[in-house]
Amino acid sequence: MSVKLFLYTLSLGLALWQPVAAQGFAGLGSEAQGFAIPQRGVALTFPKDHGAHADYRIEWWYVTANLTTEDGQALGAQWTLFRSALAPNDTQGWSSPQIWIGHAAITTRETHVVAERFARGGVGQAGVTAMPFDAWIDDWQMRGEPAVSEDTLDDLTLNANGADFSYQLKLDAEGPLALQGDQGFSIKSLAGQASYYYSQPFYHVTGSVVLNGKSVKVNGRAWLDREWSSQPLASDQMGWDWFSLHLANGDKVMAFRLRDTKGGYTSANWISADGQTTPLASQDVVLEPLRMAKVNGRNIPVEWRVRIPVKGLDITTRPLNDQSWMAVSTPYWEGPISFTGSSGGVGYLEMTGY
Repeated sequence: MSVKLFLYTLSLGLALWQPVAAQGFAGLGSEAQGFAIPQRGVALTFPKDHGAHADYRIEWWYVTANLTTEDGQALGAQWTLFRSALAPNDTQGWSSPQIWIGHAAITTRETHVVAERFARGGVGQAGVTAMPFDAWIDDWQMRGEPAVSEDTLDDLTLNANGADFSYQLKLDAEGPLALQGDQGFSIKSLAGQASYYYSQPFYHVTGSVVLNGKSVKVNGRAWLDREWSSQPLASDQMGWDWFSLHLANGDKVMAFRLRDTKGGYTSANWISADGQTTPLASQDVVLEPLRMAKVNGRNIPVEWRVRIPVKGLDITTRPLNDQSWMAVSTPYWEGPISFTGSSGGVGYLEMTGY
């Protein structure tokens, strides 16, 4: 990409995505005129909905992995592809209104390394197809293996690289997709803004990570989030705290809080080890920051107490690395966590707006 085109793409992306509110850049701009709007009661369809939705303003494919090396060291990996549209259509060539951004990171106890990619749609530099599943930006790729069923996300290969790292991972789903919210319709505020949202939280991961020239084999668990929408958030919403949790008994929990001037909008979903989902209302979930750390010149709540009394969950989360700062064009905090209390386990935490 030429420098001129790079700067043009960057300026468009920053104009579209201010302010950012995390898991999928929830700041969607001031208007959604001409774009499709999520509606309650619309059934998600697979494998079609694994692909891109050009009539919606923004969407993302988002993988977070809690990994362990052969000698028992913990690390985390992130891979994200964002799509944003200037207009509700898709065309080939440089006239395409689609903008793509990729993020990748590796986190250890001592370091957190990040890379970012930009691309325009319509010229083959980035994109997503549903069948066979393929998501890519430049040489970063998340690709589905030949499917034995229609769910083309069951078996994935994943790769990315940056100046100081690279990784090659294989993700094998050991459970079903999980629809978030009301059968995939996920409310984001009391005013009713919403997205379509589903996850694959049951991946077993194997592969290798290269960090500072040293290659190590890894294995662990991964979580994929898929979300798309066109609606801006409420005007008083300032940021986002999002948790994905792998409990020791095999259950999974997704919880988020969108902070606002009135205290915030909270939601969660309990996903049992066999894939059954139980959506939880705001009053059922308590997300309480416990410890602040100075990160990139700002105070970030890096330890949390997460309580879901109706499920008997009361845990304290701790980051693998306090300094898990995503120093990208629109920065945020994201990194692997572990937790103790009523359950042990690992997961990921993402925060914006601090």
